[in-house]
Amino acid sequence: MIAGNIQNLLDHAGIKVNGSKPWDIQVYDDQWYKRVWKEKSLGFGESYIDGLWDCQCIDEMICRMFKSDLVGQVKGNLKYQLHFFSGVIFNLQSRVRSRIVAERHYDLGNDLYFSFLDPYLQYSCAYFQDTDDLYEAQQKKLNLIAKKLDLKPSESLMDIGSGWGGLARYMAENHGCEVTGVNISKEQLKHSREFCKGLPVNFLDQDYRKITGKYDKIVSVGMFEHVGQKNYREFMKVIDSSLKDDGKVLIQTIGSNKSKKTCDPWIAKYIFPNGMLPSIAQISKSAEGLLDIQHLENLGPHYDKTLMAWHSNFQKAWPELYRKNKKYDERFKRMWEFYLLSCAGVFRAGTNQLWQVVMTRHLPQRKSI
Repeated sequence: MIAGNIQNLLDHAGIKVNGSKPWDIQVYDDQWYKRVWKEKSLGFGESYIDGLWDCQCIDEMICRMFKSDLVGQVKGNLKYQLHFFSGVIFNLQSRVRSRIVAERHYDLGNDLYFSFLDPYLQYSCAYFQDTDDLYEAQQKKLNLIAKKLDLKPSESLMDIGSGWGGLARYMAENHGCEVTGVNISKEQLKHSREFCKGLPVNFLDQDYRKITGKYDKIVSVGMFEHVGQKNYREFMKVIDSSLKDDGKVLIQTIGSNKSKKTCDPWIAKYIFPNGMLPSIAQISKSAEGLLDIQHLENLGPHYDKTLMAWHSNFQKAWPELYRKNKKYDERFKRMWEFYLLSCAGVFRAGTNQLWQVVMTRHLPQRKSI
């Protein structure tokens, strides 16, 4: 009965169990039906890691699921729903908990990330305008950010969540600005300081809530997803207090079409603990009275291409990565490819977006905030 119910749901998305299409699911163990029925997206992803099923084109399969609103039609049991409640009740991204994502994701190992990223080590959406090359697309993204910020030589730039230092290096080398980066990932900071040696770049090991000083421009790429809805307002207050009156800030973030207070259980457990995708409404509300939105652009389709490029690079690099470091075993490989391909499918379906938001300080006198 469970198997029949699952197939009926999949039919709406044009997906067959053990079918012949590239996006069909090949089930190797009947336990898969019970796990998916009981644990929904968490069981779906975990059962892939466990090798209970395969699919030739996971990205297209996931895209079809979301386009048909298959995910929205399925409600989990109480245990499954409890995965969502903690983000509603508790501040999962407090100062005390802020380093969890760095330790469990960004500090996994630089060898892993460097195996599939471009030379500027951009772990964020590229900009594939008039190119199919990842390296060129990432440079185009960095140049687009500089253009939107109107970066000028000798200006001070604050980089909130500075990654492996690629953006800081690019802006210092190509636009002559002085960059200060804040980060809480030990591995990223270690590499960033070496990567930017000799340039007017400084990296601080600190939470964004401890930023001091005033800057001409502020940029934050791929970090707002870790702020959490209970901290959106505080994040905007930090920018307001750190940005010069005539300055600009650009935030690049993955976003959701709907306002949410939680993250997908599989992504939260295996990839980004305590992650949370904002909506435009949440971003706008958190900035109201502090910052004015001057420009908003959706680059969502470019993230599909970015993720597929990362996956291709990861597959090519896997034999050498596995040979040198046995902590990346077959289960890890399946987890990582499911992460990259499923995310590509969600962007292809238009369920997630990628926004670049440019804001300036709201300067009229404020009686209260």
